[in-house]
Amino acid sequence: MATINLRGQCIHTCGDLPEFGQVAPDFVLTKTNLKDVGLNDFTGKRKIISLFPSLDTPVCALSIKHFNKTNYEADTVVLMVSADTPFAMQRFCKQNNVNNIVALSMIRNRNFAQDYGVLMTNGPLAGLLARAVIVLDSNNKVIYSELVSELSDEPDYAQLAAAL
Repeated sequence: MATINLRGQCIHTCGDLPEFGQVAPDFVLTKTNLKDVGLNDFTGKRKIISLFPSLDTPVCALSIKHFNKTNYEADTVVLMVSADTPFAMQRFCKQNNVNNIVALSMIRNRNFAQDYGVLMTNGPLAGLLARAVIVLDSNNKVIYSELVSELSDEPDYAQLAAAL
């Protein structure tokens, strides 16, 4: 279990992020078109997995927009994961011209939050994902991870870029 904060309030997660060098757990998540995908759908690509509580919060929206406007190499895909519905994700992406990321919902499979250790277990956002970033190489091995210690902060984009 990890500990993070939300404006001074201590929040626990259900576990820990996958460790450096570990093969990331497979998942089943739902795209905005309601099709389910897993890690194998992104075979051969490096994956930036950005986890966040809800796209309808200011910090989450800023983070999504940052990832959308950042030019990553062609072999890199950005996966944005939350508990938001695919319909809410589709609305947000359309309203904000977000088209360089893959929005994924854990609406059909809550195991993702458990497997990745990011389910918040207490506090006002209990049941949602903590803010974290995990970078996987093309073989799905973890090459970088960050559990953001203050939920109202954005991830460390410079460290993430250095890992790529």
